[in-house]
Amino acid sequence: MKRYLNVDIKDALEKKIAVITGPRQCGKTTLARQLYKDFDYFNYDAVEDRLALKEKSWDRNKPLLILDELHKMKEWKRWLKGVYDKEGIHPKILVTGSAKLNTYKKVGDSLAGRYFQYRLYPLDLKEVAKFDVSMSAEEAFNRLWHCGGFPEPFLEGSESYYKRWRRSHLDIILRQDLIDIQVIRDIQAIETLVHLLKTRVGAGVSYSNLARDLERDVNTIKRWLILLENLYVIFRITPYHKNIARSLLKEPKYYFYDIAQVEGNEGARLENLVALSLLKELHFMEDTLGATTQLNYLRTKDGKEIDFIVSIENKPSYLVEVKLSDENPAPGFQYFLPIFPHVKAIQLVKNISREKTFPNGLEIRKLVPWLTKLDFS
Repeated sequence: MKRYLNVDIKDALEKKIAVITGPRQCGKTTLARQLYKDFDYFNYDAVEDRLALKEKSWDRNKPLLILDELHKMKEWKRWLKGVYDKEGIHPKILVTGSAKLNTYKKVGDSLAGRYFQYRLYPLDLKEVAKFDVSMSAEEAFNRLWHCGGFPEPFLEGSESYYKRWRRSHLDIILRQDLIDIQVIRDIQAIETLVHLLKTRVGAGVSYSNLARDLERDVNTIKRWLILLENLYVIFRITPYHKNIARSLLKEPKYYFYDIAQVEGNEGARLENLVALSLLKELHFMEDTLGATTQLNYLRTKDGKEIDFIVSIENKPSYLVEVKLSDENPAPGFQYFLPIFPHVKAIQLVKNISREKTFPNGLEIRKLVPWLTKLDFS
């Protein structure tokens, strides 16, 4: 299955190094191997590949050099800069990794000006509609709902397969990738933290409450959350803070890249699905168009809220509220629309009889078709 970044990355490789980051097993290596029929591939996790990279003994007659998990190399940026400055992009160089660029060993030298970065995220409704025309939007939604958007369990299409895959997937991240970053002695406590976050998706997260529940100090909890973010297990959305900061709650909300991890609360899982779709679209705009985007939420101390506010080029552009079946306008719009009079207001409803618009500009839309055609550009 082709991915939404294939064309942009292949074009970027003609000019600079391309770096793809994203969650483990979201399809980075598969995408890399789709770009050219002939390539040389090295995985830094393999001992023999590490030795070959130390000697720089790849096949320079191949059109593409793929370097997987290179960011685990000490001073990897300086090493890659040296290769680029001496040899250019002959062959073309593609680096993939399952952690954010600066998660591993920091180095003094920089790749600035020598690479384009792309973030590859799990499948969503828009991508499935574009690359798998045999599957209806509702079928895609049901598959995402039960199996998540990671390619292997999604394409398998079995909820029981997904549950087995999920167990091993998280185990590898916590017991291999996490330990690669730093010495961690509390793996079980971090597993408990992940479980607690699953039950609090869509709600503001109190660091002090998590610290109390896990019997750890607040700074330890914050450090663990950053590690989970850097390994693409979770992502954080903070409150919008301009103009009305005093009246807003300051607690962040956390969501999962694997949306099917959210169990027990259908409303929270639906909000997570929308959050990831919005984030993926915004990061696609940043990585391919150079846009400046931001995803936040709105919630006042007295309970008025909107699930998401999307800003493009530093301007609030969309207010998005997510509902399972409530077709009545969310009360938060009445409060926030006068504050943001020029934004587009959308209430996405999964189960709805008909779409509506209102004089104040609010639109009540069917969630699945709207996400299938999502486009902020």
